[in-house]
Amino acid sequence: MRINCNRENFLAAFQIAATVAPTRSPKPILQNIKLHAGEQGTTLTATDMEIGIRVDVEGVDVESEGDAVFPVARFGSILRESSDEQLHIETDGQITVIKGQRSEFRLPGEDPAQFPDIQPFADDAYHEVPVALMKELIRRTLFATDEESSRYALGGVLLEMEADRIIAVGTDGRRLAKMEGPAKSVGEHATGDTATIVPSRSMQLIERALGEGEGEVRLAMHGNDIRISSPRATITSRLVEGRFPKWRDVLPKRPDAPRIELTIGPLYSALRQAAIVASEESRGIDFRFADGTLELNASTAEVGQSRVEMPIAYDAAPLTVTMDHRFVSDFLKVLSPEGVCALEIKDSEEAALLSTADGYEYVVMPLAKEQ
Repeated sequence: MRINCNRENFLAAFQIAATVAPTRSPKPILQNIKLHAGEQGTTLTATDMEIGIRVDVEGVDVESEGDAVFPVARFGSILRESSDEQLHIETDGQITVIKGQRSEFRLPGEDPAQFPDIQPFADDAYHEVPVALMKELIRRTLFATDEESSRYALGGVLLEMEADRIIAVGTDGRRLAKMEGPAKSVGEHATGDTATIVPSRSMQLIERALGEGEGEVRLAMHGNDIRISSPRATITSRLVEGRFPKWRDVLPKRPDAPRIELTIGPLYSALRQAAIVASEESRGIDFRFADGTLELNASTAEVGQSRVEMPIAYDAAPLTVTMDHRFVSDFLKVLSPEGVCALEIKDSEEAALLSTADGYEYVVMPLAKEQ
């Protein structure tokens, strides 16, 4: 195998694949990344036997087709530290040679045939989701998951795929984030009653592999696995086993509850100011709504007190609810500062519902008043 490649393009693809390769494994071959150079293009593959990835590499001139296996740490260091725009890489199965304009490295090779095969996306039934929407689904739900939970399968994002939409849900039992948007079912693909819980680590990888480009993402179920194909990569992941909470029962249905419109930027700024005196033990901030004003109050015995006001459109009866400032901040920081959200609260004891007009809903349980 002999190729000439653009170093920066190769490095970008290699770094994505490297996030999957384990640093330690009973199978040493998995601590490498496999390269396939052929007529159809050049692909890097990596797996830890739970997650597998295929990343397409652009800017590669294939002089001689073939396969090679690269050690993640040393080969990655060569790509990062080199200042060459182009690199020549060749292997005879025993030694891999990497040449730049003024540098040359020789690394011992391993048998590519020993590396597990990562299948490309070749499904006839799948869901098609815009890349931009898929990134938002992940950003707005992933932070609410809980990998430490033992009662429920909360260490991932639940995906529900219907005929014309996709729903993503993340929760840790104290707050719940749900995002939905339009999606197209091809070949009557749907999750149905199957709990499709994608591990948090897999969702992080998917978001990174999507990049900033446009296009469509394809998602297909395979029993206990899910396969996701984007314009630049294909990822296969095992699903989280176990029960997911009945999230629809958690979303408040209170048509009579006050609905307060709030601008994201000013609210986030006011919340950060009020939280200056908060501590790990005293995380609660009082949100007091009265007479066209939102007043945020925090108090910690050994630190001090804070009071921050912001004008809002509110003319109902005075209402106060105490919430963990970190949970509210998590919601606000994944949204545009210029955007608007709605807050629905009934009293100081029931869950608060934050939502946006584009299908995002976020439930936060209040804290006890003494906190």
